[in-house]
Amino acid sequence: MRILVLGGTWFLGRAVVEGALHRGWQVTTFNRGYSGQPVAGALPVHGDRMDLGDLRRLAEHGPWDAVIDTSASELAPRDVLAGAEALSAAAGHYVYVSTVSAYQGWPDESLTEASAVLDGPSDADGEYGRMPEGWDGPDLHYGRQKAGTERAVIAAFGHDRTTILRPGVILGPGEYVGRLPWWLSRVARGGEIVAPGTPDKTIQPVDVRDVAAFALDRAQAGSGRVFNVTAPIGRETMGGFLNACLETTGAAGKFVWVPDDTLIQHKVKQWTELPLWRTHAGVWHIDSSGAYSAGLTCRPLAETVADTWRWLQQGGIPVEHARWAEHGIDSEKEAKILAALGA
Repeated sequence: MRILVLGGTWFLGRAVVEGALHRGWQVTTFNRGYSGQPVAGALPVHGDRMDLGDLRRLAEHGPWDAVIDTSASELAPRDVLAGAEALSAAAGHYVYVSTVSAYQGWPDESLTEASAVLDGPSDADGEYGRMPEGWDGPDLHYGRQKAGTERAVIAAFGHDRTTILRPGVILGPGEYVGRLPWWLSRVARGGEIVAPGTPDKTIQPVDVRDVAAFALDRAQAGSGRVFNVTAPIGRETMGGFLNACLETTGAAGKFVWVPDDTLIQHKVKQWTELPLWRTHAGVWHIDSSGAYSAGLTCRPLAETVADTWRWLQQGGIPVEHARWAEHGIDSEKEAKILAALGA
Protein backbone atom coordinates (compact mmCIF):
# COMPACT_ATOMS: atom_id res chain seq x y z
CA MET A 1 0.00 0.00 0.00
CA ARG A 2 1.08 3.54 -0.80
CA ILE A 3 -0.66 6.17 1.33
CA LEU A 4 -0.61 9.91 1.81
CA VAL A 5 -1.17 11.24 5.32
CA LEU A 6 -2.27 14.85 5.58
CA GLY A 7 -0.60 15.84 8.83
CA GLY A 8 1.46 12.98 10.14
CA THR A 9 3.79 14.47 12.76
CA TRP A 10 1.71 14.58 15.95
CA PHE A 11 -0.91 12.62 17.87
CA LEU A 12 -3.36 10.84 15.53
CA GLY A 13 -1.46 11.65 12.35
CA ARG A 14 1.77 10.37 13.85
CA ALA A 15 0.07 7.20 15.09
CA VAL A 16 -1.28 6.61 11.57
CA VAL A 17 2.18 7.02 10.02
CA GLU A 18 3.87 4.77 12.57
CA GLY A 19 1.17 2.13 12.14
CA ALA A 20 1.47 2.21 8.36
CA LEU A 21 5.24 1.89 8.43
CA HIS A 22 4.92 -1.04 10.84
CA ARG A 23 2.75 -2.73 8.20
CA GLY A 24 5.46 -2.20 5.60
CA TRP A 25 3.54 0.45 3.66
CA GLN A 26 5.06 3.36 1.76
CA VAL A 27 4.05 6.62 3.41
CA THR A 28 4.13 10.23 2.22
CA THR A 29 3.26 12.98 4.70
CA PHE A 30 2.15 16.52 3.92
CA ASN A 31 2.33 19.35 6.44
CA ARG A 32 3.90 22.76 6.92
CA GLY A 33 6.79 21.34 8.93
CA TYR A 34 6.13 23.62 11.92
CA SER A 35 4.75 21.18 14.51
CA GLY A 36 6.29 17.90 15.57
CA GLN A 37 9.17 15.95 14.11
CA PRO A 38 8.71 13.84 10.96
CA VAL A 39 8.54 10.08 11.43
CA ALA A 40 11.66 8.31 10.18
CA GLY A 41 10.84 6.14 7.19
CA ALA A 42 8.12 8.37 5.75
CA LEU A 43 8.65 10.75 2.82
CA PRO A 44 7.93 14.29 4.10
CA VAL A 45 6.53 16.86 1.69
CA HIS A 46 6.16 20.34 3.13
CA GLY A 47 3.52 22.78 2.02
CA ASP A 48 0.39 24.68 2.98
CA ARG A 49 -3.04 23.10 2.53
CA MET A 50 -4.39 26.59 1.84
CA ASP A 51 -2.07 26.98 -1.16
CA LEU A 52 -3.42 25.39 -4.34
CA GLY A 53 0.05 25.42 -5.90
CA ASP A 54 1.43 23.41 -2.99
CA LEU A 55 -1.42 20.93 -3.31
CA ARG A 56 -0.81 20.45 -7.02
CA ARG A 57 2.89 19.96 -6.34
CA LEU A 58 1.97 17.38 -3.71
CA ALA A 59 -0.19 15.47 -6.20
CA GLU A 60 2.88 14.96 -8.38
CA HIS A 61 4.32 12.69 -5.67
CA GLY A 62 1.45 10.23 -6.19
CA PRO A 63 -0.29 8.08 -7.05
CA TRP A 64 -1.44 6.66 -3.72
CA ASP A 65 -3.87 3.94 -2.87
CA ALA A 66 -5.39 6.16 -0.21
CA VAL A 67 -5.27 9.53 1.53
CA ILE A 68 -5.79 9.64 5.30
CA ASP A 69 -6.70 13.14 6.44
CA THR A 70 -6.00 13.87 10.12
CA SER A 71 -5.28 17.60 9.91
CA ALA A 72 -8.45 19.39 8.79
CA SER A 73 -9.84 20.30 12.21
CA GLU A 74 -9.33 24.03 11.68
CA LEU A 75 -10.03 24.21 7.93
CA ALA A 76 -13.21 25.54 6.34
CA PRO A 77 -15.20 23.24 4.04
CA ARG A 78 -14.14 25.11 0.91
CA ASP A 79 -10.47 24.62 1.82
CA VAL A 80 -10.94 20.88 2.31
CA LEU A 81 -12.85 20.80 -0.98
CA ALA A 82 -9.99 22.46 -2.86
CA GLY A 83 -7.47 20.04 -1.40
CA ALA A 84 -9.57 16.96 -2.11
CA GLU A 85 -10.18 18.07 -5.70
CA ALA A 86 -6.44 18.59 -6.18
CA LEU A 87 -5.77 15.03 -5.00
CA SER A 88 -8.77 13.21 -6.51
CA ALA A 89 -6.86 12.00 -9.56
CA ALA A 90 -3.79 11.01 -7.53
CA ALA A 91 -5.43 8.78 -4.90
CA GLY A 92 -7.87 5.92 -4.98
CA HIS A 93 -9.61 6.45 -1.66
CA TYR A 94 -10.01 9.18 0.96
CA VAL A 95 -10.29 8.43 4.70
CA TYR A 96 -11.45 11.57 6.44
CA VAL A 97 -11.29 11.90 10.24
CA SER A 98 -14.27 13.99 11.27
CA THR A 99 -16.08 14.11 14.64
CA VAL A 100 -19.35 13.23 16.34
CA SER A 101 -19.89 16.99 16.63
CA ALA A 102 -21.13 16.84 13.03
CA TYR A 103 -24.39 15.22 14.21
CA GLN A 104 -27.49 17.34 14.80
CA GLY A 105 -28.22 15.51 18.03
CA TRP A 106 -24.82 15.63 19.72
CA PRO A 107 -24.39 15.87 22.70
CA ASP A 108 -28.04 15.68 23.74
CA GLU A 109 -29.20 12.50 21.96
CA SER A 110 -28.03 8.93 21.56
CA LEU A 111 -26.40 8.57 18.15
CA THR A 112 -25.95 5.95 15.46
CA GLU A 113 -24.29 6.23 12.07
CA ALA A 114 -27.75 6.85 10.60
CA SER A 115 -28.38 9.93 12.78
CA ALA A 116 -28.95 13.23 11.00
CA VAL A 117 -25.94 15.45 10.31
CA LEU A 118 -25.87 19.24 10.67
CA ASP A 119 -26.18 21.55 7.70
CA GLY A 120 -22.96 22.78 6.16
CA PRO A 121 -22.30 23.25 2.43
CA SER A 122 -19.19 21.73 0.90
CA ASP A 123 -18.02 25.14 -0.31
CA ALA A 124 -18.73 27.12 2.88
CA ASP A 125 -16.17 29.53 4.28
CA GLY A 126 -14.99 29.60 7.89
CA GLU A 127 -17.76 31.98 8.98
CA TYR A 128 -20.59 29.66 7.99
CA GLY A 129 -22.67 28.48 10.93
CA ARG A 130 -21.56 31.04 13.49
CA MET A 131 -24.17 31.83 16.12
CA PRO A 132 -25.58 35.38 16.14
CA GLU A 133 -24.49 37.81 18.83
CA GLY A 134 -26.44 37.23 22.02
CA TRP A 135 -27.21 33.59 21.17
CA ASP A 136 -27.67 31.58 24.37
CA GLY A 137 -28.19 28.15 22.84
CA PRO A 138 -25.60 25.53 21.83
CA ASP A 139 -22.75 26.68 19.62
CA LEU A 140 -23.11 24.68 16.41
CA HIS A 141 -20.40 26.48 14.44
CA TYR A 142 -17.76 23.75 14.78
CA GLY A 143 -20.22 20.96 14.02
CA ARG A 144 -21.56 22.71 10.94
CA GLN A 145 -18.04 23.29 9.71
CA LYS A 146 -17.16 19.61 10.16
CA ALA A 147 -20.36 18.49 8.43
CA GLY A 148 -19.42 20.76 5.54
CA THR A 149 -15.91 19.32 5.32
CA GLU A 150 -17.36 15.80 5.15
CA ARG A 151 -19.51 16.88 2.21
CA ALA A 152 -16.47 18.50 0.63
CA VAL A 153 -14.53 15.23 0.55
CA ILE A 154 -17.53 13.36 -0.82
CA ALA A 155 -18.02 16.03 -3.50
CA ALA A 156 -14.45 15.48 -4.71
CA PHE A 157 -14.08 11.70 -4.29
CA GLY A 158 -17.66 10.41 -4.36
CA HIS A 159 -19.40 8.22 -1.79
CA ASP A 160 -17.78 4.99 -2.98
CA ARG A 161 -14.25 6.39 -2.58
CA THR A 162 -14.78 8.13 0.76
CA THR A 163 -14.69 6.80 4.31
CA ILE A 164 -15.80 9.15 7.08
CA LEU A 165 -14.64 8.40 10.62
CA ARG A 166 -16.47 10.16 13.47
CA PRO A 167 -14.59 9.67 16.73
CA GLY A 168 -15.61 11.23 20.03
CA VAL A 169 -12.84 11.92 22.55
CA ILE A 170 -9.41 10.56 21.56
CA LEU A 171 -6.84 10.01 24.31
CA GLY A 172 -3.39 8.46 24.50
CA PRO A 173 0.34 9.15 24.19
CA GLY A 174 1.04 12.36 22.34
CA GLU A 175 -2.23 14.04 23.28
CA TYR A 176 -2.11 17.78 22.60
CA VAL A 177 -5.56 18.78 23.92
CA GLY A 178 -4.61 18.18 27.54
CA ARG A 179 -7.55 16.20 28.92
CA LEU A 180 -5.81 13.06 30.15
CA PRO A 181 -2.48 14.80 30.91
CA TRP A 182 -4.33 17.26 33.16
CA TRP A 183 -6.08 14.49 35.09
CA LEU A 184 -2.80 12.61 35.51
CA SER A 185 -1.05 15.75 36.72
CA ARG A 186 -3.85 16.60 39.14
CA VAL A 187 -4.11 13.11 40.58
CA ALA A 188 -0.32 12.93 40.94
CA ARG A 189 -0.44 15.96 43.27
CA GLY A 190 -2.62 13.97 45.65
CA GLY A 191 -4.86 15.35 48.39
CA GLU A 192 -8.60 15.65 48.06
CA ILE A 193 -9.61 15.72 44.42
CA VAL A 194 -12.94 16.90 43.04
CA ALA A 195 -14.38 14.04 41.02
CA PRO A 196 -17.34 15.01 38.80
CA GLY A 197 -20.80 13.47 39.09
CA THR A 198 -20.89 9.81 40.06
CA PRO A 199 -18.26 7.07 39.70
CA ASP A 200 -20.63 4.84 37.72
CA LYS A 201 -21.13 7.43 34.95
CA THR A 202 -20.17 5.70 31.71
CA ILE A 203 -17.72 7.29 29.27
CA GLN A 204 -16.41 6.33 25.81
CA PRO A 205 -12.92 7.72 25.10
CA VAL A 206 -10.98 5.83 22.46
CA ASP A 207 -7.22 5.30 22.27
CA VAL A 208 -5.41 7.19 19.51
CA ARG A 209 -3.59 4.03 18.41
CA ASP A 210 -6.89 2.18 17.96
CA VAL A 211 -8.31 5.00 15.83
CA ALA A 212 -5.13 4.96 13.74
CA ALA A 213 -5.26 1.21 13.22
CA PHE A 214 -8.90 1.39 12.15
CA ALA A 215 -8.17 4.25 9.74
CA LEU A 216 -5.45 2.14 8.13
CA ASP A 217 -7.77 -0.86 7.89
CA ARG A 218 -10.40 1.24 6.14
CA ALA A 219 -7.82 2.72 3.77
CA GLN A 220 -6.84 -0.80 2.79
CA ALA A 221 -10.46 -1.91 2.42
CA GLY A 222 -11.16 1.01 0.09
CA SER A 223 -14.94 0.91 0.48
CA GLY A 224 -16.98 4.02 1.18
CA ARG A 225 -18.89 4.24 4.45
CA VAL A 226 -19.41 6.28 7.62
CA PHE A 227 -18.22 4.92 10.99
CA ASN A 228 -18.56 6.16 14.54
CA VAL A 229 -15.33 5.43 16.39
CA THR A 230 -15.71 5.21 20.17
CA ALA A 231 -15.23 2.70 22.95
CA PRO A 232 -18.27 0.48 23.61
CA ILE A 233 -21.22 2.01 25.43
CA GLY A 234 -21.16 1.12 29.12
CA ARG A 235 -17.75 -0.54 29.28
CA GLU A 236 -15.79 2.29 30.90
CA THR A 237 -16.78 4.55 33.78
CA MET A 238 -15.58 7.84 35.23
CA GLY A 239 -14.75 6.05 38.47
CA GLY A 240 -12.72 3.43 36.66
CA PHE A 241 -10.90 6.12 34.69
CA LEU A 242 -9.94 8.15 37.76
CA ASN A 243 -8.94 5.06 39.74
CA ALA A 244 -6.68 4.10 36.83
CA CYS A 245 -5.06 7.56 37.08
CA LEU A 246 -4.55 7.03 40.81
CA GLU A 247 -3.06 3.55 40.43
CA THR A 248 -0.85 4.59 37.52
CA THR A 249 0.65 7.62 39.25
CA GLY A 250 0.93 5.89 42.64
CA ALA A 251 -0.37 9.05 44.29
CA ALA A 252 -1.94 9.29 47.73
CA GLY A 253 -5.05 11.10 46.58
CA LYS A 254 -8.69 10.83 47.62
CA PHE A 255 -11.59 11.43 45.26
CA VAL A 256 -14.50 13.48 46.53
CA TRP A 257 -17.45 12.87 44.24
CA VAL A 258 -19.34 16.10 43.73
CA PRO A 259 -22.90 16.00 42.29
CA ASP A 260 -23.51 17.55 38.89
CA ASP A 261 -25.84 20.23 40.24
CA THR A 262 -23.24 21.32 42.80
CA LEU A 263 -20.60 21.70 40.11
CA ILE A 264 -23.05 23.69 37.99
CA GLN A 265 -23.83 25.94 40.97
CA HIS A 266 -20.11 26.66 41.26
CA LYS A 267 -20.03 27.49 37.53
CA VAL A 268 -17.58 24.75 36.65
CA LYS A 269 -17.19 24.69 32.87
CA GLN A 270 -18.30 21.36 31.50
CA TRP A 271 -15.89 19.49 29.23
CA THR A 272 -12.89 21.67 30.10
CA GLU A 273 -12.45 22.60 33.77
CA LEU A 274 -13.07 18.97 34.71
CA PRO A 275 -12.16 17.18 31.48
CA LEU A 276 -14.55 14.48 30.23
CA TRP A 277 -17.34 15.74 32.54
CA ARG A 278 -20.52 16.71 30.73
CA THR A 279 -24.12 16.30 31.83
CA HIS A 280 -25.78 16.04 28.40
CA ALA A 281 -27.61 12.75 27.95
CA GLY A 282 -26.07 11.68 24.66
CA VAL A 283 -22.47 12.70 25.07
CA TRP A 284 -21.37 9.18 26.03
CA HIS A 285 -24.05 7.22 24.20
CA ILE A 286 -22.64 6.80 20.70
CA ASP A 287 -23.23 3.52 18.90
CA SER A 288 -20.06 2.34 17.13
CA SER A 289 -21.24 -1.21 16.43
CA GLY A 290 -20.66 -0.72 12.70
CA ALA A 291 -16.99 -0.07 13.34
CA TYR A 292 -16.69 -3.09 15.66
CA SER A 293 -18.19 -5.28 12.93
CA ALA A 294 -15.61 -3.86 10.51
CA GLY A 295 -12.71 -4.67 12.83
CA LEU A 296 -12.32 -1.80 15.31
CA THR A 297 -10.91 -2.96 18.64
CA CYS A 298 -10.66 -0.67 21.66
CA ARG A 299 -8.10 -1.39 24.35
CA PRO A 300 -9.06 -0.89 28.01
CA LEU A 301 -8.98 2.72 29.11
CA ALA A 302 -6.64 1.80 31.98
CA GLU A 303 -4.03 0.81 29.38
CA THR A 304 -4.36 4.17 27.66
CA VAL A 305 -3.94 5.92 31.02
CA ALA A 306 -0.82 3.92 31.92
CA ASP A 307 0.82 4.40 28.52
CA THR A 308 0.14 8.15 28.52
CA TRP A 309 1.66 8.51 31.99
CA ARG A 310 4.71 6.53 30.86
CA TRP A 311 5.06 8.77 27.81
CA LEU A 312 4.91 11.90 29.99
CA GLN A 313 7.37 10.49 32.54
CA GLN A 314 9.81 9.62 29.78
CA GLY A 315 9.91 13.23 28.65
CA GLY A 316 7.07 13.24 26.15
CA ILE A 317 6.26 16.79 25.16
CA PRO A 318 2.91 17.50 23.48
CA VAL A 319 2.85 19.78 20.46
CA GLU A 320 1.91 23.24 21.68
CA HIS A 321 -1.76 23.96 21.16
CA ALA A 322 -4.12 26.63 22.44
CA ARG A 323 -6.64 24.06 23.69
CA TRP A 324 -4.18 22.81 26.34
CA ALA A 325 -4.69 25.96 28.43
CA GLU A 326 -8.48 25.49 28.41
CA HIS A 327 -8.35 22.31 30.49
CA GLY A 328 -8.23 21.96 34.23
CA ILE A 329 -9.87 23.60 37.21
CA ASP A 330 -8.01 26.27 39.18
CA SER A 331 -6.75 24.94 42.52
CA GLU A 332 -8.43 27.76 44.45
CA LYS A 333 -11.78 27.05 42.80
CA GLU A 334 -11.40 23.35 43.54
CA ALA A 335 -10.63 24.14 47.18
CA LYS A 336 -13.74 26.33 47.46
CA ILE A 337 -15.93 23.53 46.11
CA LEU A 338 -14.44 21.04 48.59
CA ALA A 339 -14.85 23.49 51.45
CA ALA A 340 -18.46 24.21 50.55
CA LEU A 341 -19.19 20.50 50.27
CA GLY A 342 -17.65 19.87 53.69
CA ALA A 343 -19.64 22.68 55.27
